[in-house]
Amino acid sequence: MDRFPRAAGRRPKRGRLSRSAEFERVYRQGRSVGNRFLVLYSFPRSSAGEPADGTRLGVSVSRKVGGAVDRNKVKRLLREAFGMLADRLPADQDVVVVARPEVRELAERDGLEGVRGALAELVEKSVAGGEPEAP
Repeated sequence: MDRFPRAAGRRPKRGRLSRSAEFERVYRQGRSVGNRFLVLYSFPRSSAGEPADGTRLGVSVSRKVGGAVDRNKVKRLLREAFGMLADRLPADQDVVVVARPEVRELAERDGLEGVRGALAELVEKSVAGGEPEAP
């Protein structure tokens, strides 16, 4: 029996990008869309010859966003918001979400709904095949 059961909304470890090489591949070979709060990079794993076993997420929050407490709060909100939106993306995508400093104010003001709205905007742009933007 598992002593520490996983929280209901938490993504399994295999659904996350963890290695630096995985992040680099998405940054270099993927497409990006952005808004005032976030930048979303996406890369189809099928083009790298890997199996499609669900969308994998990587989150990058720099110290410009704030201290450790603020960064962890933003990461937690981004993961939860992505869990609500992941079914809108193809199953073979690797996605990296980069938080811009303005996201801290959004998270404090509007919480999960604000972060989800900003992320949903980028997911829709990404799925629609919008023009890549420079971060």
